[in-house]
Amino acid sequence: MNAEPGFDPFFAPDAKHVQREKEKAKKLRDSGWWNRKRSDGICYYCRRKFKPNELTMDHLIPLSRGGSSTKENIVPCCKECNNRKKYLMPAEFADLIAKERAEREKAQSVNAADDGEGPSTRSDGEQK
Repeated sequence: MNAEPGFDPFFAPDAKHVQREKEKAKKLRDSGWWNRKRSDGICYYCRRKFKPNELTMDHLIPLSRGGSSTKENIVPCCKECNNRKKYLMPAEFADLIAKERAEREKAQSVNAADDGEGPSTRSDGEQK
């Protein structure tokens, strides 16, 4: 069973709904609207700059969670963020990013403390 945040093992999206929305997404992907939407090359989530053709189409509310392929629910997204977000809602993804950032910062502070913050020893073995 999947233990990732936001995963609901009891929710099964209607397969017809998902297929219908994927077809709508294909049409939007070929539209001038989508080309304009991704033309600035900015990922909606990480805000990094990419070539427009490197951005993917992400559903803010994932299709697997009942989302739809409407202009209000689609954003340009880098492949890394899209792969990490999976079926998460935007708030859940933001929480995941914040948690990962806090873990990185904690690890960096522990590493910094290990890099000379502790007691020093003289060359003769005595504490300074």
